[in-house]
Amino acid sequence: MIASVAGTVLSVSPTSAVVEVGGVGLLVQCTPATLAGLTVGEPARLAATLVVRETELTLYGFADADERDVFEILQGAAGVGPKLAQAVLGVLSPDDVRRAVAEEDLDTLTRVPGIGRKSAQRITLDLRDRLGPPRPDAPRAAGPAAAGRIMPAQRTPAEQVTDALLGLGYSAREAEQAVAAATAGDGATSDVPALLRAALAVLRPR
Repeated sequence: MIASVAGTVLSVSPTSAVVEVGGVGLLVQCTPATLAGLTVGEPARLAATLVVRETELTLYGFADADERDVFEILQGAAGVGPKLAQAVLGVLSPDDVRRAVAEEDLDTLTRVPGIGRKSAQRITLDLRDRLGPPRPDAPRAAGPAAAGRIMPAQRTPAEQVTDALLGLGYSAREAEQAVAAATAGDGATSDVPALLRAALAVLRPR
């Protein structure tokens, strides 16, 4: 079992990073918040888990072991596979997930794309006794960045997306202008994955 990956970041995309370990480039699927903490050419260490399917092996990377553990537990709920589990952690921190399940907070769970109220109800029912309680000092609605993880706790969504764009090779000017354009107007969002997609659409118009 692969528990962690440590090496030099070779590239970063909107959904994954390539980390060189022992001369081999490993493709690691990560949330946008985790990717925003990686810099091409710099060393990184990620908690990791390998998901084995009949036709593919997929390596998922996480900011810390707690996030990885919650990712694995989430897949114990009916209808939740690795992609949906990763989507959950792209929106909620591990303690937000624990709190939502413990309190049967369906509104919080349905913030995740792909989870409706019925799916949220199944998750709370299936995982109520498996996730455990959130830490007593954990901030409510902390989002994917939390203290002690690779992303600073107080960085704004715009700053996280700017860092992600820099990791993709865009200049600081390009990244700042794209984020400014993505956050302008009535349709602007503070959701990191959505904001990253909007900024990339500005940089790569169809």
